Amino acid sequence: MPAQAKVAKVEARTSQPASPPLTERQEARRRRILHASAQLASRGGFDAVQMREVAESSQVALGTLYRYFPSKIHLLVATMQDQLEHMHGTLRKKPPQGETAAERVAETLMRAFRALQREPHLADAMVRALTFADRSVSPEVDQVSRQTTVIILDAMGQENPTPEQLSAVRVIEHTWHSALITWLSGRASIAQVKIDIETVCRLIDLTDPAATANPS
Repeated sequence: MPAQAKVAKVEARTSQPASPPLTERQEARRRRILHASAQLASRGGFDAVQMREVAESSQVALGTLYRYFPSKIHLLVATMQDQLEHMHGTLRKKPPQGETAAERVAETLMRAFRALQREPHLADAMVRALTFADRSVSPEVDQVSRQTTVIILDAMGQENPTPEQLSAVRVIEHTWHSALITWLSGRASIAQVKIDIETVCRLIDLTDPAATANPS
């Protein structure tokens, strides 16, 4: 199933209304803004992303930028969703090779983690924005969550997850996010992150209907 269709299914399950589609010109403008945001964050982290500089780099008026993204937090959370979407495309070209769903999800999340590791300033800026986000940023935060959910479901090979499986996916997402925070703050090594991710991914086996119907 195409990624967009899976996102739509996840949105339907969470009862979130879809945003009006952007025109081709609006989408091109939005992509320039997100690219400028990522470039500035990659060079200098959270503090380097200033709305005026983003507007200048993306060649849009400052007022136009604020219509797309009301604040830097909105912008950086949307940047994270965009980065995850790019990661998803890369992962789909080279799917994980683990034998079990848990192994494939753990491999997928570690590959995504290592991609963020290669851009530590960008990763720090995006994660800080997620941490600072309040209710006004809920639509952007929800998009990050949905994109992460789709990445995990793809790795599982699951198109119609049960409520229990979706619950397990949410716990995995929370752990992955927490692992990013602890690594970025220097409180966890890559090895510890890997152990934590592999451990939480075992929830996938525990919530597999086939496994629970036929316990060994």
